[in-house]
Amino acid sequence: MTSAQTTETSPRVSVAPSESWCAIVNPAAGGGRSGKRAPSALARLRERGLRIEARYTDKPRDAVDLAKRELDRGVRRFLCVGGDGTTHEVLNGALAQLGVSAGSERVTLAMLPLGTGNSFLRDFGITSAEEAARRIERGHTRSVDALRVVHRDGELFAFNLLGLGFAARAGALTNRRYKPLGTAGYIAAVVQSTVELATDAYPFTTDRAERDERPSILLSFSNSRATGGGMQMAPRAETDDGELDVIRIGPMGRGRFLSQFPSIFAGTHVEKEGVEQSRAKRVSFDLGGKTVDCMIDGEIIPLALERIEVVPRAFDVVA
Repeated sequence: MTSAQTTETSPRVSVAPSESWCAIVNPAAGGGRSGKRAPSALARLRERGLRIEARYTDKPRDAVDLAKRELDRGVRRFLCVGGDGTTHEVLNGALAQLGVSAGSERVTLAMLPLGTGNSFLRDFGITSAEEAARRIERGHTRSVDALRVVHRDGELFAFNLLGLGFAARAGALTNRRYKPLGTAGYIAAVVQSTVELATDAYPFTTDRAERDERPSILLSFSNSRATGGGMQMAPRAETDDGELDVIRIGPMGRGRFLSQFPSIFAGTHVEKEGVEQSRAKRVSFDLGGKTVDCMIDGEIIPLALERIEVVPRAFDVVA
């Protein structure tokens, strides 16, 4: 299904420019670029008629708490200024407060990508802050799915993906050493991580397949197509189809893995030998209570995973 077809299946609703927004700004995103660019970017949106109140984060998870406080004040429209990690926190604050059951109030998120990866918006053809601003001004929204990630200590929500194995290791290295370089930084982390290429077993079962305990280099459970900027991890994923896409890369040598890696930018890696793709609505893990590093919406979060569930059309996105 193409991006154009996504537009057909996900009806748009317009948000009037005069309706107020709460901008939650992560000034540290993009190696500090977000903090430098946000004031002028918000000023331009205000000049175009948008009513925006800005709140700035000081530390990790601030956006979660800010979203909750603003929800208590009646805010239902958030402008996430930063990267995918900023949006991840705002979404988790919002859905934790409002819930995702039938009849729950809905939250609308707009995204001004001033961070590093900015992967999610690529599913809607948005690759720059300028194009994002034009979409925000236009105000068309569409409903998208969320992934409910249940773990030993509670639950959280994702909108992009959850990655295990190589994805988490390369993501951790990117965040620790190469994040200011954007997609180039992720490539550098991939090359470095390939030196210590490893396989791990993460036994899981889906609603459509029996238990899979084969060792894998990488497992990705994707709600949208892109990761690490322009890498098409799950090229057939759709953000509103009520399913997640499971991508598995089985054991292979370092040379073969590295030679196949460039194909991820076109999404053709899924056609290579050793790569599998499938779909599911629910994934259950049997990790024996072990905590593993998970890459969730570009952030590395250690979790004792239990299951992932798709929450259909859980929130609205301006795109």
